[in-house]
Amino acid sequence: GDGVRRVPRPRRGGAGRRDVRGLRLEIDLDKIGYNARELVERTSRRGISVTAVTKAVLGCPDIAQVMCAAGAISLGDSRVENLERMRTAHVDGPMLLLRSPMPSQIDRIVRADAMSVNTETEVLSALASAARSSGRVHDVLIMVELGDLREGVMPDELHDTVRHVLGLSALRLRGVGANLACRNGIEPSEENMAELSAMVTSVETTFGVDVEIVSGGNSANLDWALGSSNQGRINNLRVGESVLLGREPLRRRPIEGLHTDAFTLVGEVIESKRKPTKPWGRPGQNSFGETPRIDDRGVIWQTILAIGRQDTDTADLSAPEGIEILGASSDHLIAQTADRMSCGDEIRFEPGYSAILRSMTSPFVTQHHVGSGTPVGVRNSVAGL
Repeated sequence: GDGVRRVPRPRRGGAGRRDVRGLRLEIDLDKIGYNARELVERTSRRGISVTAVTKAVLGCPDIAQVMCAAGAISLGDSRVENLERMRTAHVDGPMLLLRSPMPSQIDRIVRADAMSVNTETEVLSALASAARSSGRVHDVLIMVELGDLREGVMPDELHDTVRHVLGLSALRLRGVGANLACRNGIEPSEENMAELSAMVTSVETTFGVDVEIVSGGNSANLDWALGSSNQGRINNLRVGESVLLGREPLRRRPIEGLHTDAFTLVGEVIESKRKPTKPWGRPGQNSFGETPRIDDRGVIWQTILAIGRQDTDTADLSAPEGIEILGASSDHLIAQTADRMSCGDEIRFEPGYSAILRSMTSPFVTQHHVGSGTPVGVRNSVAGL
C-alpha cells in the first residue's frame, strides 16, 4: 500500500511458484482496456473514432490487442519495426505509420500493409514506385501544418501535394490530418480545428474527391473534442497517452473516470546507508555533463536502487510517500528513505509518459503483464474532462 515491498528471503530447496522479481514494468491490461473503451465511447458520441497509438509501448502485441478489443478502429505507431512486430504477432486490422516514412524503409512500409502519413512529394513518389512493384495500392494521409511546427505541409501547399498524390495510380488518398502540442505545446482550438475542416472541404471541392479520414490530432485534442459544440470535419483522433495513463497531455490532468495507474516501475534496493547529503572534494561535471547543486540536509538514510537513466527517465518517476528521489546516474537511482531498507526490498514508482517510453525500450526492464484485458472500472473518479 505504501509503495514499499519487504521481500522475504528465499528458502533453500523445495519447489513452488516463481515470484516475479527484479527491475520490471508492471502493466495492468485490464485498466488499459477500460481506459481505451471509455475514450472510444466518449469520442464516438461526438462522431470521432480512435486510432490507438502504440509507440510508447514499443508496439506491444498484448496491449495492441486490448486496444483493438476496446473499439479502436486502427493502431498507430511511428516506427515500421513496431508495425512489423504487431503483424508478426497476428495483430490484425488497419494500421497507420505516424511518422513520415524514411526513404530507406519504403519497401518495408509498403509490405507492412499500413497507411502512412506523408508531407514530401519525393517520398510519395517512392512509395508509389514500391507499391506498383509489389502489385499493391498504398494508402496515404497528408499532414498539414497548423502552427506547432513539427511535421506537415504548409496550408498553401496542400492542394499541390494532393494533386501529386492523385497523379500516382499506386497511391490512394485516404485522409488529411494535423498534429499539435507535441513540439511547441500549441493547443488544439476552435480556430485551428475549423481551419483544418475548411482545408478538407476545399480539397474535396477542388478535386472532386471524398476525404474519408480527417485526423485532428492526438490526446491533446480531447478537451476540444469532448467540449466543442462543433467538431466540423474532424472524425478521428490518434490517442496514446490518455489511454495508457488516463490523463490529457497539455496540462497532465487526470481524465475523470479513467485509471492513472496502469503502469508501475518496480525497482530493487542494492544499498542503504547513513550518508551525508553534501559531497566533498573538488566539484566538476558528473557523467552526464551536469554540475549538480546539492542542498545540505545533514546525514540521511541514502538508499540506492538498481535503476538508471539507461532504464527509464528517472526525472519522470513519482516515488511513494516518504521517499524522495535525489538523483540518478546511468545505472543507479539514489533516494532518501525514512529508515534503512534491506537489500532486495522493492520500491514501486509511478512512471510518466517519458519514463514508460524509455522503460519499454530498455532490454534491462522486464515487462510483467497483469490481467487479461477485461475492462475494470474506476472506483473513485477525479476532476478532469
